[in-house]
Amino acid sequence: MATGTATGTSMSISTAEDRLKLAHWLSPAFPIGGFAYSQGLEQPMAMGQVRTADQVDEWVRDCLSFGTPRMDAIFLARARAGDEPEMLSDLILAYASSAERELELMEQGRAFTTLMAAMSGEVVPVRPYPVAVGVASRVLSLPDTEVIALFLQGAAAQMISAATRFLPLGQSESQVMLARLAPLVTTLAQIAAAATLDDLGTFTPGADLAAMRHETLEVRIFRT
Repeated sequence: MATGTATGTSMSISTAEDRLKLAHWLSPAFPIGGFAYSQGLEQPMAMGQVRTADQVDEWVRDCLSFGTPRMDAIFLARARAGDEPEMLSDLILAYASSAERELELMEQGRAFTTLMAAMSGEVVPVRPYPVAVGVASRVLSLPDTEVIALFLQGAAAQMISAATRFLPLGQSESQVMLARLAPLVTTLAQIAAAATLDDLGTFTPGADLAAMRHETLEVRIFRT
């Protein structure tokens, strides 16, 4: 029986393990509290502005393409590329359009870094979530586009999950919606991977205003 391991096989196993790590870290089951946030979507749903599956789909697509998930993807890419994490952390918080946006960034980042520290046994500084994921994923031998795509899919899933729990939106309908986002997510991941800090910016005033108004919503299911 052969006892050696071919180099190609070894590399394949390493990549497979890294892919499993990434899936673990970005899984909805990874307890960073993502279920508690709607990224401001609760506000228009509560006001009746977003009521149907088509409206949810449009909201999510616009946010991914032009809103805070786009910003997060670029910050993640720059963190993976080796940009200084503290500079990125300060910059992403400076771009935060509302108090709840900052809360979501820091609370999910704190939960993520706490879990990473527990698993690695190393002290991990608390950073905003996209920066924390970007720094942690530097050790993974995976393409930037793959890491960013899975991150963006998680952002989309978070909003769709919030809509599923708030609206009469069925599980099957929600999963079909998420599956249809795959081409967009892939394209946006490629764009973010090639972006620089000069490309930072958003244009989703409706979503930004919704996040601000959510802070004073009397009855809230979600934290943001």
